[in-house]
Amino acid sequence: MPTTNRKKQGKDIAVQGTNDSSVVSKVSAAAQGYFHDVFLQHFVCKAARRAPLINRGYYVRWRAVDSCLKKFLHITENCPKRQILSLGAGFDSTYFRLRAEEALDRTLVFEVDFPDVTRRKAALINSNITLRGMLDPSLPPLTGPVYVSSGQYRLLGVDIREESQVEEALGAAGLDWDAPTLILSEVVLTYMETKWSDDVISWAAKLLPQSLFVMYEQIRPHDPFGWIMQHHFVKLNSTLHALQQYPDTAAQRLRFLHKGWQQCVCLDMNDFYLQLLPEEERRRVESLEPFDEYEEWHQKCSHYFILTASRGSLMAQALLTHAPVSPVPLVGPSWSPAALSVQTVPACLEGLGMASTPVSPGQVLLTGGCSKGGRGAESRILIRGQEGWRSVSVETPTELGVRLYHTASSLPGGGVLVYGGRSSPLNPIRSLYRVTLGSGGPPGPLDSEEGDTEKLSVEQMVCTGDPPPLRWRHTATAVKHKGKDFLFVFGGKNESEAALGGGYFLCLEQQRWTQIPVEGATPEPRHTSSACPYRGGVVVFGGLDRWGVPLGDTVVLRPTDGGFCWERIELQPPPVPRYSHSAHVIGEKLVVVGGVWLHSDGVPGVVIIDLSTCSSVEFRLDTTSVPWPLMLHSFCSELSDPEEEELLLIGGGGNCFSFGTHFNLQPVTVDLRPALG
Repeated sequence: MPTTNRKKQGKDIAVQGTNDSSVVSKVSAAAQGYFHDVFLQHFVCKAARRAPLINRGYYVRWRAVDSCLKKFLHITENCPKRQILSLGAGFDSTYFRLRAEEALDRTLVFEVDFPDVTRRKAALINSNITLRGMLDPSLPPLTGPVYVSSGQYRLLGVDIREESQVEEALGAAGLDWDAPTLILSEVVLTYMETKWSDDVISWAAKLLPQSLFVMYEQIRPHDPFGWIMQHHFVKLNSTLHALQQYPDTAAQRLRFLHKGWQQCVCLDMNDFYLQLLPEEERRRVESLEPFDEYEEWHQKCSHYFILTASRGSLMAQALLTHAPVSPVPLVGPSWSPAALSVQTVPACLEGLGMASTPVSPGQVLLTGGCSKGGRGAESRILIRGQEGWRSVSVETPTELGVRLYHTASSLPGGGVLVYGGRSSPLNPIRSLYRVTLGSGGPPGPLDSEEGDTEKLSVEQMVCTGDPPPLRWRHTATAVKHKGKDFLFVFGGKNESEAALGGGYFLCLEQQRWTQIPVEGATPEPRHTSSACPYRGGVVVFGGLDRWGVPLGDTVVLRPTDGGFCWERIELQPPPVPRYSHSAHVIGEKLVVVGGVWLHSDGVPGVVIIDLSTCSSVEFRLDTTSVPWPLMLHSFCSELSDPEEEELLLIGGGGNCFSFGTHFNLQPVTVDLRPALG
């Protein structure tokens, strides 16, 4: 066999393997109640429960495709004949499910895949009494590569890259080229060389004049998540080809219009989920399993799309539609032509969901989070010496335990208050701790070698008053009121509330939760926002609301004679809504770094919000000098030296759906001078 053919055959086998993994994930999602399909289990030898993020990802895929199928069947309900043609169908159970729902009246379903896949599927169907019972009496043997043939279902084994063979096989199997036809392609065409997938799209438009093409695939290859996604499939010998030439929804739409389709609508899965799913359905899905992977969920959804393209006036009615009012503000970033330089710090330190706080000039304490070693990453202290930053281990007392998405706030007179967080999405942490380094005095000498170990002293704070509900993903900011120091706790979430509102004051001197009068409209509930000290009060930016939509508002809690007052700042141009970022106030400027947004144009860098002029500018980050990818969510940041206008970014990363977890292995610094000058 020539080398070229062996390579092609090897890739084909690898692509076929993606079917087996996919069907196991679909079975997991169905078993947890995300959707109803009792037939999928018959195509799996051994079921496995997937993580909630995987279940949600396969749910939104299933729901998008099912919505298109149901709309097609509704639009064609008065047609004497209609057809579903599934390309690269794998072990899909659509025919059996729709047949059980009695939704296939006057409908023929054709499935096409590699002969090896089709042969395996036919064997499973013929050996399973449930699946076999869903078939009409078999027809007389048909010519061509037909492995299953019944009244409403035809299973064909043919390589869809071979146009003439596919056309001949479908014609012999009874496909009516003039009947209304839905063509379904779920993560199939992208595994082909782009020329071949373009040819499939073209011949479908040419041969089926009354048709609806439904496609679910990947996009956005150039950001960190997209980079990891691509490399995952390269490792599987299943390269994603199409997204290089068609990297976003706009390019995919033009692709179909240029290949013979008359109309096309393409939505990424964030838009589909938030715009086209009813609110009650989203609430149902979100209540099925404990979940706290919002960043990863939104990034997964931004890297997949659902597309419908039509030929013929009837099929135009079956296209996807946009919601009349989008819950996601269509705000584009106001990019500056300048980019901010990012440099690597030569210290090995990773973690997600950590909290950071300065404990003295040039020293930053990091607590909690999780790393490659699992939850409960050891506390570390970053020390800035003459040769730059380095990491020193800290003996972590057992009292701090496993803690993610908590806050660590510097206390007047020394020490750090560790508040909130969780050990799992069902276990918020109750205790408050005052943490000091060593004996409570200044940290160890700056000339200590890396590998030396500092010690933490931990004392539980017993607070009186009416405490706030337990929470994580909140903010905690130091404020003053009538000469006393308070910690202002705002936002967050817990196991029963998707987002928490209001604000709470802890008097640090009395260790008492206290009510202070606050006037003005309270900002809507949110979590994973930022809150910074500003003019004796607090400036809050962004976050994720209770419906799972990023916020882009800027709200200031200003001190008054009697207490505080909320005041909303209207910015022009408005910043792109985001969450899981960090922020710092330098003079009259709020510096917002990283985060997750639902916008397609790049990833968040640094947005400078001028609180005096009520304006904002977005700066890209020049990451050419640091290891790629750099994921700026679930990370910490500190001003390394306000006079030098440099930010230190620590940790960050996330679980990239089923493609693996990425950790930023080293801190980096961002030079803010071009943005603040």
